[in-house]
Amino acid sequence: MQSLPLKPKLKIILRRYRLQTKFQKAVNLFLQNPRHPSLHTEKLHPQHLDLYSFRLDRRWRVIFIFPSINNLEVIEIIDINLHYND
Repeated sequence: MQSLPLKPKLKIILRRYRLQTKFQKAVNLFLQNPRHPSLHTEKLHPQHLDLYSFRLDRRWRVIFIFPSINNLEVIEIIDINLHYND
């Protein structure tokens, strides 16, 4: 599996909140094993939208989709956001 390049706005979020290291670690783990228990990968509701997420840590989530690209196993990360409001 592979990930499409991040959009510039997502790179800004990673820098602003100093999440680059956590992000890289989580993405590498996800690409090796999407069902790794520490990621808490899940399909989001409403399920018909086909949105998924995995954890960076207890606060931050990565939202992604599986775009249809020549039947390849590819994810596109579409957002990085707070899972809970503090």
